[in-house]
Amino acid sequence: MPAMNAQPIEQRIEVHHPDRLKPLIDFVIATLINHFPGTLSALVKQHGSPLNLVWPHAFELNTKALQTVLNQHNVRHAIFYGAKANKSQSLLSAAANSGIGVDVSSIYELEAALRAGTLAAKICATGPAKTAAFHQALISAGSLICVDSLEEFDHLQTVIESLTTPAKARILLRYRPASCPKSRFGMGFEDLLECLHRLTRQPRHFHFEGFHFHLGGYGFESRAQAFREVSGFVQAAREMGLNPQIIDIGGGLPIRYVEPQAYCQFLQHDNKYEHYYNNIVPDSYYPYGSELTAPQWLTLFLQADHSPGLSIANYLNMQKITLALEPGRSLVDQAAISLFRVTRTKKLADNKIVIFVEGSSFSACETWFSSEYLVDPILISTSELPHTPTQAYIAGHSCLDDDVITHRLINFATTPQAGDLLVYVNTAGYQMDLLENEFHRHPLPRRLMATCCTEGNYAFAPDY
Repeated sequence: MPAMNAQPIEQRIEVHHPDRLKPLIDFVIATLINHFPGTLSALVKQHGSPLNLVWPHAFELNTKALQTVLNQHNVRHAIFYGAKANKSQSLLSAAANSGIGVDVSSIYELEAALRAGTLAAKICATGPAKTAAFHQALISAGSLICVDSLEEFDHLQTVIESLTTPAKARILLRYRPASCPKSRFGMGFEDLLECLHRLTRQPRHFHFEGFHFHLGGYGFESRAQAFREVSGFVQAAREMGLNPQIIDIGGGLPIRYVEPQAYCQFLQHDNKYEHYYNNIVPDSYYPYGSELTAPQWLTLFLQADHSPGLSIANYLNMQKITLALEPGRSLVDQAAISLFRVTRTKKLADNKIVIFVEGSSFSACETWFSSEYLVDPILISTSELPHTPTQAYIAGHSCLDDDVITHRLINFATTPQAGDLLVYVNTAGYQMDLLENEFHRHPLPRRLMATCCTEGNYAFAPDY
């Protein structure tokens, strides 16, 4: 598809940035929004609303930033991109181009990663509900399998024994850290030791490579504690004659959507019931104004104490252990924007204003936290009307009263009109396609891969 940069001379197009939760924006993307807004209008006119633009260059920058930290500490490492974060094929290709692996949780993600060019040996399969077909595909490909339970261990052994040709499964054992005893994921102390004993008795079926864990939340301290717990199993396994070489700490590296000071200001002063159309303040949010970036988080983790006088980085180097990571959201930071076209603005009985857009809350969500995507949109206005400031919330085009994209009453410098665009920045990390569907038989939102060789020279291609 040819580059599209020109905007009609006769049409006035203005870009209005929010004044509260103003998004941080990658320079290349900001240039497109601020200097070529007509390109965005033309793309939506051609491909429909909502429209997602995916930027692989951001993925590659994020990967390099994490690799720089790991290399500075001289630790052996393996990065597996958490493919569940986004359905974009171009981001999987960016992972392959960066030379990293992919974390998959279904046979479909496995097939997509292989199709993108990722080497099978660089694929790690997590998730507790792997089917026999998934296990067979992973064994045949030579990918790494994270074993979640004794039951999965037994199932995997049955699959191996059913194969017509001898094969070994490359495995990690998933540990359930002491801090989350009620989690349904991973194995506790006794089950993990039982797996290790079984591995000593069944060397012909399994190639044991190490341990894995994954925690919720975004603190590096909890990972450091879980790492210390796992390192005890490393010693136990070696005493049994096994040779663990990897500790995989999962994902959960934070990213920053807005400046920390602005986020703190919002929570303190602009997050009260009267700031929401339904007078309900969500209980929690993703930490959009994180004090730490992903590279800073990783630095603190590596520098954390493993034992007195010994950092985690030192332990990894002394024991010749590879540190594995499974970042999802933090690798797709800044890797997408989502465009919604306004259909109309309506005044309600309580004098509140609602903006209807072509699209739904399924296409810009933060469902994992029972809240919403807490970054204000940018308004691209094509109206010739005088500026009329307004405060409004944003709703989707479905017949559901709860189909609300942004419950908060957002300040707009001018009232959005039919045909204007709302641009949500940084939506690649679960927001843009986690819940996409064809409700009311609307087609699924289109994805375009966006590239830029020089400033103003943008090109767009289908991303499937």
